[in-house]
Amino acid sequence: MAFIACAVTITATAQVESKGLDPQWQAQYRLEHPRPNPYALDASEFKTSREQGQWHTQYYPIEVTGILPPLRPIRKILDNDFRNPLVKILQDLFQKINIFKSFDDLMKWLGLNPYPDKNATGIYKVYVPEDKIINHRFGMGTMDRFGATGFTLSCTVCHSSSLFGKTIFGLTNRFPRANEFFLSATRAIKVAPAPLFQMYTFSMANEMKLYRDVQKNLRSVGAVSPIALGLDTSLAQVALSLQKRNPDAWATKNANYEKYPRPDYLDSIPADSKPAVWWNLKYKNRWLSDGSVLSGNPILTNILWNEIGRGTDLKDLNSWIDRNEIVIRDLTSAVFSTEAPRITDFFSENQIDIHSAKRGEQLFVDNCAGCHGTYHKNWSRPEFAAASVTEQIKTYQVDYKKQTQVKDVGTDPYRYLGMKSLEKLNELQISKNNGIVIKAQKGYVPPPLVGIWARWPYFHNNSVPNLCELLTPAHLRTKEFYQGPAVDKNKDFDFECNGYPEPTAAPSAWKKDPELKFDTRKKGMGNMGHDEDIFLVDGQEILSPSDKKDLIHFLQTL
Repeated sequence: MAFIACAVTITATAQVESKGLDPQWQAQYRLEHPRPNPYALDASEFKTSREQGQWHTQYYPIEVTGILPPLRPIRKILDNDFRNPLVKILQDLFQKINIFKSFDDLMKWLGLNPYPDKNATGIYKVYVPEDKIINHRFGMGTMDRFGATGFTLSCTVCHSSSLFGKTIFGLTNRFPRANEFFLSATRAIKVAPAPLFQMYTFSMANEMKLYRDVQKNLRSVGAVSPIALGLDTSLAQVALSLQKRNPDAWATKNANYEKYPRPDYLDSIPADSKPAVWWNLKYKNRWLSDGSVLSGNPILTNILWNEIGRGTDLKDLNSWIDRNEIVIRDLTSAVFSTEAPRITDFFSENQIDIHSAKRGEQLFVDNCAGCHGTYHKNWSRPEFAAASVTEQIKTYQVDYKKQTQVKDVGTDPYRYLGMKSLEKLNELQISKNNGIVIKAQKGYVPPPLVGIWARWPYFHNNSVPNLCELLTPAHLRTKEFYQGPAVDKNKDFDFECNGYPEPTAAPSAWKKDPELKFDTRKKGMGNMGHDEDIFLVDGQEILSPSDKKDLIHFLQTL
């Protein structure tokens, strides 16, 4: 029976029964300062922890993961054997596989970006062990089990993106298809049973063990397609996967529920959102776009989500967590220490109107800072009076709320309504062991705006293409627009409005691809809200066109 979500803003402190839980992950923790180094490691330890964590985000470290397809057989049929009858099955499943010429083409279609330049420096450098030779895309990892090599999709599939020629670690991937991978895989096991797979791939016995494990675990995975390219359905995948298991403390497997899952609100209601940027985590003490994770390390919480969505046995996962505190610490260090790309790394100083941006600062303080925080700029410090524009526009301090807030400003509610389905996670023993507490909220977290210039399209559901549209009254916003990759900064990006070009100016290639058309009139894709009592008073705009321009120019410096 579907339920009606009754989401409320939670102000009371959640009690955590877990022994030994780090206080900084508890609901009552007060965040006095940003925490890029959350475990307060010394400089040498932190460098090592951060590097190892970055590697774990690339090569998924959860050895007990439920989905580990054998690499060699699948690569073989895609790279070398297009006459293989199994390819026809894959064509039907993936629809576009007829345009793939290799395994790499499949990874590209799934949204995996190129590896960051090995010669990159500063925030654009990502750690790779010196002895490691990379011959695949960012976000694919390999792992050995039963003496065979399988492949996984890692954290960086959704949390890295290509931005005008650079792969940015921690930036929202605009076009991930990880959900499609799991959805297609669940269909594949029905039409490609183990004997057929072995016959057409010449898989060895140990590779077939991997394949049979995938078959078994996918039966308890409830995968869902996103309502639009660029959105993620991990929330629904977790909730629906739990409905395929027993409602006991360890969500044990149940063959009957695998065939006939218990009904859930998310069977028919979308709750899609885009993956979050990583660098914002250091400013927060409640997690997800709606603030519904009140307690628990957010990295560990995501591991739990990932593995429920991969059909993993939760007792096995619990044992892995107990044995791998350092891995979780390193992952947390890597994610919390990410930094946002700066606009002057991609556009010349001549394009930055610093005088306009300074005027926009006061507009921001008057209209935005109460929710989104205060950003202290170098231009206010005498020692930077003669510095370059790049140095003057830097933010030297961010003051964000010490207790992360949730606000309902009238934006599309389907994401936070769907979160009610995840409260069932609280009953799991693995959640109790690790202090994970989830409570549905009414509204969303007003996020820190660091790197906001690179985070278009806007809102949790990608429904606003650029900052000009965001500052437009909701009833006047564009109902349809085209989205595409950030390849050409002159054609794919509107600098003055900061985001996608208006529909008439969008590249013609985007207009030819139905997947790249975004229709805000569809359920879960609404672009309403964030105007009345913010930029509107009694329906009247409080910002003039020149004010909006100044405010956008200030936001581009964050």
